[in-house]
Amino acid sequence: MIRKLDIKPSKIVALGLNYRDHAVEFNKPVPENPMLFIKPSTSVIYDGEDIVYPAGATRVDYEAELAVVIGRKAVRVAAADAQDYIEGYTCLNDVTERDMQALDGQWTRAKGFDTFCPIGPVITNEVDPSNINVKSYLNGELRQSSNTKNLIFDVAAIVEFVSGIMTLLPGDVIATGTPSGIGPMLPGDEIVIELEGIGRLCNRVVEG
Repeated sequence: MIRKLDIKPSKIVALGLNYRDHAVEFNKPVPENPMLFIKPSTSVIYDGEDIVYPAGATRVDYEAELAVVIGRKAVRVAAADAQDYIEGYTCLNDVTERDMQALDGQWTRAKGFDTFCPIGPVITNEVDPSNINVKSYLNGELRQSSNTKNLIFDVAAIVEFVSGIMTLLPGDVIATGTPSGIGPMLPGDEIVIELEGIGRLCNRVVEG
């Protein structure tokens, strides 16, 4: 199954520091449990739509990620059964205002602005989530390049952990974390998130 992404998630549950190289990049210890935060549904945009650079922002970063789309209500799902609750996978850009993240000490404002969660362009269940190349390109220049083999917590473990905390509803999205190589974007830039077997999510940055 491959189709155009047209979901309306009630929430986006995201992981921080879920690639070893990204933890090293931020000089952080490898987490013992998944580090969760939530992006609001109002942050979602789709392929071809604009990322708005907020007024007052000083550094807005791209973060290429594999996203998991939930297909049916999931409550306390065992890792062994996780695939039964997954509709498919897509590309996601966890856009982040980096200076606000550091200033606040928690991540809601930095990651919750409108347009800060581009997703798409398609959803597919025809990929192996444990072995997908993850890349980002800023204005055509390769900035991130890794593989989901380098995830600290794999997709099944993430679904088990998250569904043990909160109910996941059909259409909800789990963002599995970003590898090293994150960096800033400016108005006028084009950012492309490319996941092997899924496609390319392309968005431009515009002034807020």
